[in-house]
Amino acid sequence: MTDRSAAVTRETAETDVEVTLAVDGDGDSTVDTGIGFFDHMLESFAKHGLFDVTVRCDGDLDVDDHHTVEDVGIALGQAFAEALGEKRAIERFADRRVPLDEAVASVVLDVSGRPLFEFEGVSGSRATGGSSRAQRSGGAFSQESVGEFTSVMARHFFRTFATHAGLTLHCEVSGENAHHEIEALFKGVARALDDATRIDDRRSDTPSTKGEL
Repeated sequence: MTDRSAAVTRETAETDVEVTLAVDGDGDSTVDTGIGFFDHMLESFAKHGLFDVTVRCDGDLDVDDHHTVEDVGIALGQAFAEALGEKRAIERFADRRVPLDEAVASVVLDVSGRPLFEFEGVSGSRATGGSSRAQRSGGAFSQESVGEFTSVMARHFFRTFATHAGLTLHCEVSGENAHHEIEALFKGVARALDDATRIDDRRSDTPSTKGEL
């Protein structure tokens, strides 16, 4: 099997990020972003997707968590795009439903090369519009924050990640506890991405009538 791995660095005036990724891994991770809950989510993402991941980010946390979460999403998305290359023989499509206590996350994913992100949260209203209470207070999650992690940044992370990985990604989450909702979402995306990037031994080409993704 082709080695599907990548290393990405990103340095700006706001963050200094280093990411390594092995798509065909064992779920091992070493993560240090300075945001405890975010570290936990990335470790869970690696564990449940069976990806080997290292993430180091030195960000401007004295401002807030936005730049750190966003730039890790950029770098990790770029790492997936690089590691998958021409995407030959991948399954391409996947969907998963993952519970965590009262919370349930639903994920539908296409490694399409055409970035798109749609999200529906606990309010039952589209995160791209409307003025529901849940959207105003926590970006369609039940609480505004988990530790030092702003809940709305989970949605922003996956939008950023999908954009730079070249994914069509549809996510929906319900629940009463933001920790559970966000963790179910990370686990669901990880499991769906593991399924979609798995090699189909019946094919050797890129799974598209265009011949490329």
